[in-house]
Amino acid sequence: MAEAMLEFEEEIMYIPSHTELHGGGFEAGLLHPVLGFDHLLAMVAVGIIATQLGGRAVYIVPLTFVVMMFLGALIGINNVQFLYDEFGIALSVMFLGTLIAFNAQIKLSITLLFITFFAFFHGHAHGIELPKASSQIQYVLGFIIATISLHLFGVLLGYLSTKVKQGALVLSHIGSATAGIGFYILWLQFMG
Repeated sequence: MAEAMLEFEEEIMYIPSHTELHGGGFEAGLLHPVLGFDHLLAMVAVGIIATQLGGRAVYIVPLTFVVMMFLGALIGINNVQFLYDEFGIALSVMFLGTLIAFNAQIKLSITLLFITFFAFFHGHAHGIELPKASSQIQYVLGFIIATISLHLFGVLLGYLSTKVKQGALVLSHIGSATAGIGFYILWLQFMG
């Protein structure tokens, strides 16, 4: 019985990474940001923050993220290694969640500075994790389309929150949960 419990625990504890779950090319690129929970949270958060800032930020913030992510991916695809991708990604989830939770109305230029920094790490991770024998162009196209879609989903959430009575409170809770998850992922980086 003890052996069966131990075996069950080992099976339950093995959670494959998103790079193990999909093949190559367009599909791999499309699924990477969606199945990578840290990427998903950060990219939706970017859309929400853009909406919270309003005005030009609604398109400038997501566009900046996509462009810098692309540049980071190009560096990653060329096998330039950085030690801190996962740290930067975890920090992005925590920081972006905190901005949402407090509806932080910081200057657009400061927001873009942080977005640029974080997007680079996300892009570099995408590039480094390019599956072998994949079409680089299809892979990049896939994760760019997925990222834009996640940003648009975040913008939609932010917009809808302005149309319901408790919308700001809901976003605050979403931001708090995102920041908490980011903190946990960051903690795992230090402990692992």
